[in-house]
Amino acid sequence: MLPEFIKPMLAKLSQPFDSPRFLYEIKWDGTRCLFFIENKKLRMQNRRLNDITYRYPEFWDLPEKLSRDGVVFDGEIVVLKDGKPVFRLLQEREHVKSPLKIKMLSQQLPATYFVFDLLYLDGKPLLKKPLRQRKELLREILPQSPFVVESEYVLEKGVAFYERVISLGFEGAMAKDLESPYLAGKRVDFWLKFKPRGRRRCLIVGYLLRPDGTLKSLLVAEPTEKGLIFRGRVASGLNTHLAEELLSRLQKITLHQRPSGLKGSGFPKGALFVPPEIACEVSFQEITNHGQFRAPVLEKVFL
Repeated sequence: MLPEFIKPMLAKLSQPFDSPRFLYEIKWDGTRCLFFIENKKLRMQNRRLNDITYRYPEFWDLPEKLSRDGVVFDGEIVVLKDGKPVFRLLQEREHVKSPLKIKMLSQQLPATYFVFDLLYLDGKPLLKKPLRQRKELLREILPQSPFVVESEYVLEKGVAFYERVISLGFEGAMAKDLESPYLAGKRVDFWLKFKPRGRRRCLIVGYLLRPDGTLKSLLVAEPTEKGLIFRGRVASGLNTHLAEELLSRLQKITLHQRPSGLKGSGFPKGALFVPPEIACEVSFQEITNHGQFRAPVLEKVFL
């Protein structure tokens, strides 16, 4: 019997690199999903371990097309337009519960499942086998289907591949160790993701000091349609001269409380707040689930 659920393996962020030990594939901007096929029935589990089989009738006949049973695939569901995933269109599929509308949207906005891993075959786990072998078995059993396709990859040339997929408008690229096992629910260096750094214009809303009284980091917030959203603290990019100049100005406008209208969470202990008057530009790897910048760097300050 197949397990009731499997937590998906996760990837860490990385800069692009070349390596003969890794394969490189497109990072699909969709919904992570595991397909469980047992006794010729399909069950679809998303990253939150919820059953979403009812949402995607275009995949329901997959068990009949497979020559094998007791299978678990890992992959990404996307809705394509002009050959590229459009997350907004996928969201239309994700938030529908009416059976009639689900059927209608499966015809108007058909989804595609890009399969990139094989975790079980004939009811037997493959998780300890190297990715190279899992990929070979996946290619052998995957049937012809307009809705279920293999996520193709290249070997060795990670930097060129990343630059190519970004130029074509994709979200990024994945690098996966060919000799790695599948570590369910783990985020390890076997899987890495390459994404272009974002860049946002923000406002300084506070700061932190070191014990010696020098400027340690800035607190920044981003103006959005929903208001001023706290994006965390930034220390990288603060050189000594800029830090001294900034601190001199910040100390003159320090407030006794958080600026009104500033939204968000995770404000650090000991933060000193200022009115959102000084603009800056911050680059970052991504925005976390808590709404803060990951690996932020101060690029400019508009004094």
